[in-house]
Amino acid sequence: MIVGMANYLVSQLDTIDPKQCPCGITRRAFGGADNPLATVHRVEIQEDARTHYHKTLTEIYVVLEGEGSMELDGELIPIRPMTSILIKPGCRHRAVGRMTILNVVIPAFDPADEWFD
Repeated sequence: MIVGMANYLVSQLDTIDPKQCPCGITRRAFGGADNPLATVHRVEIQEDARTHYHKTLTEIYVVLEGEGSMELDGELIPIRPMTSILIKPGCRHRAVGRMTILNVVIPAFDPADEWFD
């Protein structure tokens, strides 16, 4: 559900229909042609995610629950709740382990900018 006025939007992430993604199950807020600026995703990493990268998108991961690692350009970084990671375009990345993250995507998420080697 997204509620909005001219100068703001409000989304309730737990009411958004879940979708499969390379990382697990995602609920994406604020996507659409009327908002090119940024999207917010709640992602449940169910198992090791698939390595991927973006050519134009920057992502900020905030770990909410669980522990594991982030693989960033081949380097494993331990993560736990409240770890934040800024992932620049071109960085090959994946989450390793079971966790829930908040993902802020700038500019707004575009599924055409999801690349796999």
